[in-house]
Amino acid sequence: MTKKGKTRIYWRGDKAYGDFRDFADVGGRREALKPEGLRFPTTDPDMATELVTQRVRELELKRRNKVLLGVDIEERGLAAFAAYHLETKAREGEVTQRWLVEMERHLRAAVEYFGADRTLLSITSQQCSDYVQALLKRPGRRGSLTKATARKFLNSLSDMFSRALSESFVTVNPVAAMYSKPTPERRDPTWFKPAEAALILESARLYQPPVEDGSYPYVYPLVATWLLAGLRKGEALGLEVDDVSFKRGTITVRPNKWRRLKTASSERTIPLWPQLEKILRAYLIQREQDGGLNELLFPATRGGKNEHMIDNVRKSLDRIGARAGFEAGSLRATAFRHSYATTRLYTAEHGAPVSLWTVRGEMGHRSTSMIENVYGHTIDQRTRAWNEQKLTLPEVVEFRIEDHREDLAGRLLTLEAAS
Repeated sequence: MTKKGKTRIYWRGDKAYGDFRDFADVGGRREALKPEGLRFPTTDPDMATELVTQRVRELELKRRNKVLLGVDIEERGLAAFAAYHLETKAREGEVTQRWLVEMERHLRAAVEYFGADRTLLSITSQQCSDYVQALLKRPGRRGSLTKATARKFLNSLSDMFSRALSESFVTVNPVAAMYSKPTPERRDPTWFKPAEAALILESARLYQPPVEDGSYPYVYPLVATWLLAGLRKGEALGLEVDDVSFKRGTITVRPNKWRRLKTASSERTIPLWPQLEKILRAYLIQREQDGGLNELLFPATRGGKNEHMIDNVRKSLDRIGARAGFEAGSLRATAFRHSYATTRLYTAEHGAPVSLWTVRGEMGHRSTSMIENVYGHTIDQRTRAWNEQKLTLPEVVEFRIEDHREDLAGRLLTLEAAS
């Protein structure tokens, strides 16, 4: 290691010292080369060289951190880099505005906890673990934040540190280096039997939200799309009108300006089953009569420049569920998705039970392992019944109320009376 033609290392007796005065703007000076944990400078030339290399790297990073896009990082720290990270994300255009808003909220929480002036290099993995504990005590919509939500906050912080690491502002991502992170408790998937799914659809069809309620007038086709296509929540809410093809009989899930997709395998084409086709045809005809078709299939505001994705349909779903005798909170996109998968596994393909590979593709998974892990019991039951010739499989996914009137009995009468 040289400095202006001379070595940085100099000796006092047998003890090594380093000259870092050319880094005076970031605190560089003459200092003892002491290995971590020792009181005295090293006497080993190889160790001295290693310590000088490490110290120069730290000072170079510190100097690099001094100025970033005209912002003094050394003075403003975490808040400045968080702003830079978000600005760069927006400029790169790889994420949606909705995603950026969420990430900004997450990073604001980190700035509040660590401090706006906190330098990136001073944040350790242990302090990130302490941050997680603080997050779990943070007020949320329903009490304190869950582990799943805390993990989202932590992921946003990790994404910011990944940029800092890639651009040499830090030497390690403290979030990635954490020994353990909050892991949501695994729950058995909630799903509805075909009769229950048919009852939910009938309740949605009959539901007429009050004008002043703020509910969306197209809950029925939205619920039908969730139940009869197996889409994730955001995938359905971000569908565009052109993603539905009556000519080809398909629904295409692809990234767009409204939302990104979970993984590369999430981009896919799904069969437009006859029951869903009929519901969506009627819905789109009505949309056109009411004021034309814009981009989003289920817009929060129709027409003009204010069209955007729906934020929340929980209120409508809970009211639809209550009318049909379901507990509050049970009607959710995830439960609809599981219902589609279990029902799809009991359909036929080319005269035999549908292949796991086909279901994998429709669900947007990379491999069949997720299908096997989550729906293994259903698959075993189906295979056993098929082998024993005790099973006749339909060729389509459908939840028609007329096929289940006898099974639903009183619940259907209650629903019709409420309507």
